[in-house]
Amino acid sequence: MTRLTKFVPGFAPRNAKGPIIARSTKERGSNLLEYALVFLVLMAMLLGLVEFCRALYAYHFVANVAREATRWAAVNGATCGAPPAGDNSCVAGYEMNTGPASAANVQSYVTNHAPMGIDSSRLTAAVSWPVKPSSPTPCSTTATQNSPGCTVAVTVGYQFNFIFPFIYQGAAATACGGGTSAMCLSSTSEMVIAH
Repeated sequence: MTRLTKFVPGFAPRNAKGPIIARSTKERGSNLLEYALVFLVLMAMLLGLVEFCRALYAYHFVANVAREATRWAAVNGATCGAPPAGDNSCVAGYEMNTGPASAANVQSYVTNHAPMGIDSSRLTAAVSWPVKPSSPTPCSTTATQNSPGCTVAVTVGYQFNFIFPFIYQGAAATACGGGTSAMCLSSTSEMVIAH
């Protein structure tokens, strides 16, 4: 078998000293530049993914606590209390109220259920008792708006702040009381009051 002894341009022979691939002086440092550009794109994508996951976690909490607070307000209606006005169905125990739920009760319910990673000072809860066309007549009066058959609506808002503010520079989240690097996450839930 014969050995190939021809010189191929761009490659040094195996017995020569130095690198196997000969580079021109124009290409020197190009690997470092390519690595820096790819690293910047990769880090931007990674940080964006982290922020998206944090925002999704916060929104899932907001949507879930809005449903839970609506359910809690629905079972703590006007008849939930001591007789003669109530049916004594509210027991001052685990997550139950001693009487009908008010807007302040729902706000404290929402802030008390904030998990790790959610700042309870940036949570807001707005409670309303909207009158529907199919609602019973006591629903139109403010004093009896949380009677059975009426509707309760809870809107929970959360001022989500980004760790890396260069990702989102949107309009001010004024509904949640935030600045320009904040995003307002909100969810509304409605339910008919049970008792």
